[in-house]
Amino acid sequence: MLVQLNRTDQNRAFAPNSTALPAPDLNRRRAEQVVVVLGHPGRVAALGAHLPTGWAVRFAASAGDVQPGDIVLLSGARVADVEEARAVLSRRTRVVALVDEDAPAELVAGVLSAGADVCVRGGQPAILASHLVACRRRQTAERWVNLESALPLD
Repeated sequence: MLVQLNRTDQNRAFAPNSTALPAPDLNRRRAEQVVVVLGHPGRVAALGAHLPTGWAVRFAASAGDVQPGDIVLLSGARVADVEEARAVLSRRTRVVALVDEDAPAELVAGVLSAGADVCVRGGQPAILASHLVACRRRQTAERWVNLESALPLD
């Protein structure tokens, strides 16, 4: 049995009982967030099914193909891969290093020291997707934290 609480005849936009919800912009060409995969594409083949609605996975040949605001996923990451990506990418671009489940601690420490924001072992799609979502949240939060420093002084 379905019960509607707080039923009213007034249609207030954006209220819980509203029928006037904003329609999505179907003409928008770019996804809300793009994850650019560099490296072994087979390791992340099922990732798209675990990402939030509106996110897209794109495979690229090099870090030069990354657009501002994208999250870079280095599949099968090595220290040299992270160093190369960091040399090309903006400091604000999030870099996620995906290593083997049995990767030695030296490799994990190495990719993090080389500039990766996150290092994920194994690559189970649901766990990897949660790390990517967390990266996006941190990326968005940093914009608001640093907003005050960008404002002109009175």
